[in-house]
Amino acid sequence: MGKINFNNLLPYGDTTEDGAFQLSFTLPVEPSAKAREAATQMVRNWGFFDVKIAHMSKIGVNYSLFVVFARTEKGVDYAKLEVPDLGGEKRSYKEIDRLILANVKRPIRVVGACTGYDAHTVGLDAILNMKGFDGDIGLERYKGFRTVNMGSQVPTEELIERAIKEKADAILLSKVVSQKDIHISDMRDLIVRLKKRGLEEKFILIAGGPRVTHKMALEVGFDAGFTIGARPSDVANFIYEQMIERLDKTETQPAIGKKKSGK
Repeated sequence: MGKINFNNLLPYGDTTEDGAFQLSFTLPVEPSAKAREAATQMVRNWGFFDVKIAHMSKIGVNYSLFVVFARTEKGVDYAKLEVPDLGGEKRSYKEIDRLILANVKRPIRVVGACTGYDAHTVGLDAILNMKGFDGDIGLERYKGFRTVNMGSQVPTEELIERAIKEKADAILLSKVVSQKDIHISDMRDLIVRLKKRGLEEKFILIAGGPRVTHKMALEVGFDAGFTIGARPSDVANFIYEQMIERLDKTETQPAIGKKKSGK
């Protein structure tokens, strides 16, 4: 591997900095030689070169799927990128359990749900259910957490009411449906409804999903965003650290007038 230019970081295909990448998209036309040329010209118009249509197939009446190989000379200045990081120390569930019971001195109460049109609970279940994900056990199995999994298509107001009833410390919002950025709209809806009731500072707010990022979650008003690859222990550790931070603030500051950092 050759020397990498982090001031103009390029995709890697066959050789370092060759700028090769793969993308796929759909056009509302039937597969044909004309459709193939349209896809080729489109990618070239975006500023790419050495364009090759690797795959074209019919995916419905008047719709074609294309898989394209191409190259670019336009990279990104990796050295100047600033992205908020969840940070935190990596801990096993046994370490987290021990710390919660020693420092919080009671189970942390968590309520999770998929709101709006979301009927896909795999991500939420992977974090909350006892079996967890990829050998990393879910929060239900921790002694330091008491969890409520409300499942899918839960109205936002019902999620808030359940969180109040359970005296929750944290709310987990799972968002999978993302057409027209509805996942962001649903996240904002939760924030707006909490603010109307004066509850925006009451809960640790966490969102998760394939299109969710930590940066986006912070911008919307959440405390954290977890995306593909997040483990239950990652979420558990973040909630624990947030609980400790809040307990420390409670001991040193008045209970009213506090604001979340980074909002």
